[in-house]
Amino acid sequence: MERYSVITEKNPREIVLLRAFPCAWGKCAFCDYIEDNGRDGAEMAAQNRQVLARVTGKLGVLEAINSGSCFEMPRETLEDIRRLVQEKHLRRLILESHWIYRNRLEELRAFFGIPVTYKMGVETFDFAFREKVLNKHADFRTPQEVAAYFDSICLMVGIKGQTREMIRSDISLMKQYFRHGTVNVYNNNSTPIRRDEELVRWFLEEYAWLAEDPDVELLCQITDFGVG
Repeated sequence: MERYSVITEKNPREIVLLRAFPCAWGKCAFCDYIEDNGRDGAEMAAQNRQVLARVTGKLGVLEAINSGSCFEMPRETLEDIRRLVQEKHLRRLILESHWIYRNRLEELRAFFGIPVTYKMGVETFDFAFREKVLNKHADFRTPQEVAAYFDSICLMVGIKGQTREMIRSDISLMKQYFRHGTVNVYNNNSTPIRRDEELVRWFLEEYAWLAEDPDVELLCQITDFGVG
């Protein structure tokens, strides 16, 4: 498991994959990342401290992710990140959060004392597919609702049951309402949710231009950010 990487192309930053307490929702049909969660806060904090020790601050931006939301990281880890902000003179943090924490985002902005960009895994704006198939537990109906809280979104493409029309709509709404987005091409894992190879081939041809879009990061493998 690689837990530290440096991204030098789009949106240059250091990125760390940290451990946290179990995801508050933890029932997304496509997700088996929660196996990285734990319940021993002291042990996870110690492991996270070793990862954070690799952060140099040379790019001024740190992205800290975990298999859930940033609010589920051990308190000691959040304090370690705050020390890094001060010691390495970081200008910005990038964190991930589930929709259920949308009313708490300002807490960590105040805690860290620097701008925080929040990412949210929307997966798709198609309500029925998101809730009935993916079981995301995010009850928003419009992109405007999400944009009122989150700066950046993650979409998922290439899942059996998705359609080209869904993907076209999702990409269009991402570009219209958000300054930054990440598009994840789905890879099969231990869950029953399966990849649609034909849909993936179409998407990679139709949306090849996303690779050149400075505001969109296209991930074809779950380790494309260098962690995982």
